[in-house]
Amino acid sequence: MSSLEAKLKDNGEKKLKKLSSEKLEQQRIEKINHFRNKHKIYVQGTDIPEPIVTFEQLHEEYKIHPRILQNVKDAGFQTPTPIQMQAIPIMLHGREILSCAPTGSGKTLAFSIPVLTHLKQPMNKGVRALIISPTRELTSQIQRELVKLSEGIGFRIQMIDKAGVAAKQFGPKSSKKYDILVTTPNRLIYLLNQDPPGIDLSSVEWLIVDESDKLFEDGKTGFREQLASIFVACTYHLIKRAMFSATFAHDVEQWCKLHLDNVVSVSVGARNSAVDTVDQSLLFVGSETGKLLAMRDLVKKGFSPPVLVFAQSIDRAKELFYELIYEGINVDVIHADRTQQQRDNVIRSFREGKIWVLICTALLARGIDFKGVNMVINYDFPTSAVEYIHRIGRTGRAGHKGRAITFFTEDDKPLLRSVASVIQQAGCPVPEYIKHFKKLQSKQKKRMIKNPIKRQQIRTTPKYILEKAKRKKIIIKKKLQEKKAAAQDKGDRQAAPEI
Repeated sequence: MSSLEAKLKDNGEKKLKKLSSEKLEQQRIEKINHFRNKHKIYVQGTDIPEPIVTFEQLHEEYKIHPRILQNVKDAGFQTPTPIQMQAIPIMLHGREILSCAPTGSGKTLAFSIPVLTHLKQPMNKGVRALIISPTRELTSQIQRELVKLSEGIGFRIQMIDKAGVAAKQFGPKSSKKYDILVTTPNRLIYLLNQDPPGIDLSSVEWLIVDESDKLFEDGKTGFREQLASIFVACTYHLIKRAMFSATFAHDVEQWCKLHLDNVVSVSVGARNSAVDTVDQSLLFVGSETGKLLAMRDLVKKGFSPPVLVFAQSIDRAKELFYELIYEGINVDVIHADRTQQQRDNVIRSFREGKIWVLICTALLARGIDFKGVNMVINYDFPTSAVEYIHRIGRTGRAGHKGRAITFFTEDDKPLLRSVASVIQQAGCPVPEYIKHFKKLQSKQKKRMIKNPIKRQQIRTTPKYILEKAKRKKIIIKKKLQEKKAAAQDKGDRQAAPEI
């Protein structure tokens, strides 16, 4: 064979090898895309790692601590959920992420495993991972999950409980250095505003923002300004950030594209959609009085507790509680006006099954995982489709079936279309006439969120009886104060020295 023939043959073999490897790579990509489509995983970004199929892959491919894997299994997690399949490998590759997945889909585990793996072991460096969430209840839940997952490794995981106490725990003179801090924005800001600052965030390697769409909200209900201060305080040059939420917000996506490094966007299922494990229905009740009748009818017919009932405001939650307390059911109420101890006790009793019906405001609509909530009742219509999704996401979690009933009156007509679209998208029936209602424009939606519908009081007790009870309460309080003052005066006279 001539040298020319040999050269041609060699080139031909190289070309065949190149074509073969290109074909294999194409088949691999098609296989991954098919897997993602099957699990409704949608990604945006460059050089995105392959999703995992089993938790065992994490040990084989990423060498994660075997004790973490054992703790995952002990917690009852057999196979990863779609968000865990994709988010975990992305974060293990040290990539920044914006993640959106339905409520109850396992987002806490999706960011906890990579964070624990990245930190490797406890170190006396100070806070190395910071997790922010909007409510103390969700913060407490995240801390419990992290403690379970890291059992046997020795990570020091702390939650800011009381800002005053925390100043001693995290200050420069503190002897104990925590590895992971879980907190709400306001409590952390309190520490950062001390002179000198009551906490040092210069060692934070991972910053996780849970329920990011809520935290990035503008105005009184959001925490945008606090988050900006927290981001500035995290000065480590190699810091990585991750945003997680159940609903997609356009302004959060824009912020991530501007501020995050080579961010990967991951969403599971249709954006801003409800889970299909919840049987959803709308119930026309005519008026505010009709709501109370419908509620009592549900109680009379019988229901399978535990049940969560959402009211529009703290005052309405209190009013509904006083109406239902005489119905012969174990009912309680939770809202921001109650003390932290009261809120903790109520949540514990609800989890233990001592409370059958829990009335709440939007405070609990975010992230709280109550195992086995059978029904959610939207006593007051939610102000947006996003709020609706978070509320009903308290049931139908982790693959279990749930039920959601939403009362509506004539006053709720402007908001019906957007919520009805979510219900229809989940495959649940919606009255035909609602589908033809006009869609609210973006400005109108924002106005409705900022200025919710003013509703009549929830009460059947005549006004004069309530006022009489109020006057009696004031008189009793006054008498007690007088009695206390008299006792104090008598004590002072007895203690005075004789002249």
